[in-house]
Amino acid sequence: MTVFRLTVLASVLALVSACSTVDLDQTGSAVGSSSSSSTAATDDVALRALQVPALSALPETPVRPLTGRFVAVNWSILPGWQQDNLEHVWKAFINNCKGLMRPVSGSLTMPARAAPRAWQGVCSAAANSNISGQDTAAVRQFLQQHLQPWRVLDANGAVASNTVTGYYEPLIQASTTRGGTYQWPLYATPDDLLTIDLGAVYPELAGKRVRGKVEGKRVVPYDTRAEIAANSHRQPQALVWAADPVEAFFLQIQGSGRAVLPDGSAVRLAYDDHNGRPYASIGQWLAKQGEMPLAQTSMQNIKAWAKRNPNRIQEMLNANSAMVFFRQETITDPLLGPKGAYGIPLIAERAVAIDPTFVPLGSPVFLSTSYPGSQKPLQRLVFAQDTGAAIKGAARTDFYWGTGDEAGAQAGRMKQRGEMWVLWPKSAGAPSAR
Repeated sequence: MTVFRLTVLASVLALVSACSTVDLDQTGSAVGSSSSSSTAATDDVALRALQVPALSALPETPVRPLTGRFVAVNWSILPGWQQDNLEHVWKAFINNCKGLMRPVSGSLTMPARAAPRAWQGVCSAAANSNISGQDTAAVRQFLQQHLQPWRVLDANGAVASNTVTGYYEPLIQASTTRGGTYQWPLYATPDDLLTIDLGAVYPELAGKRVRGKVEGKRVVPYDTRAEIAANSHRQPQALVWAADPVEAFFLQIQGSGRAVLPDGSAVRLAYDDHNGRPYASIGQWLAKQGEMPLAQTSMQNIKAWAKRNPNRIQEMLNANSAMVFFRQETITDPLLGPKGAYGIPLIAERAVAIDPTFVPLGSPVFLSTSYPGSQKPLQRLVFAQDTGAAIKGAARTDFYWGTGDEAGAQAGRMKQRGEMWVLWPKSAGAPSAR
């Protein structure tokens, strides 16, 4: 490495240190799972027909090693497989194939994903079938005919058992114009925000990104939440103005949400980028201020505190220097949620975030866990279509519950143990990544 490279690398690492950004992994979201990641395609793949290229049109790409291991098992081993009603599975499977058939970029900054060549035959069979999503018996037969279950093991070869949490898409009341109760902006990505892909220049930093802005001839950390709020000349375009500051804040934590406008229509605010600053919990800030015990810092209690302390709301919000920026999307199908890191719209209770170093994005997965706060089995086929900064390790899973308050209540209470099996084409051998 030359002296010049050492100097530049040191400068970039100094920016990384200054930003302390949580987005040093391959995800799009600043917190939690990466709903509507910046890696997602801007077009709605769910509206396009499934088109499967010929195998010869899908180039061979280098294999990316996975940290975990797999062992093949019979379908009868999967607990609760026959009890899964497979509702919405076929729609999710077809949409997932649309993602699987996209070319692999080969960039190490992108999460590892399932190889198109491995899935070409199965997706072709699905595209040419006459299966109806309501014919769950035919769906089950197709899956068992074409796919092989592989139990997920950890790096040491032991059966992987890990935490299963939950996330959801919030609903907020908002307006496209400021006025009355609508005073809390949710911003579009600012024009001067830079995203620096370190791995493009320095292979040893593959997968690392930082955010910043240009000041003179220097790249410096981007503005904090407090700096954006205090400087009207530095504020990006407001997509909507929310009626409740705490709900708007929690929508940023989730990474995506639906805004219900005064006329009753709704638009999706999809994650687009963030300012690269470290996330800090406003609940912990309230606890340190002596305002309430940490165990009581639920969204409901924080909202009640905000109503009692309207002059301190911005002070509370500023405790978290991270700011998420959004893009607006039209809701074409209420069943479909935001796009995850795989660029595919999530379907409630049929999509999960995983660690792509163990399970490739785009993999169908059978998950065995339990409902929040209970021992009631929650065992079903889901699709690995998202990632998250906190979702690390073999069988670590974030379960997408859907949209609205009920989904939010389930997601907020979910912290269970779970195991998983990757469902992989029978003709393709063990699961692999590209």
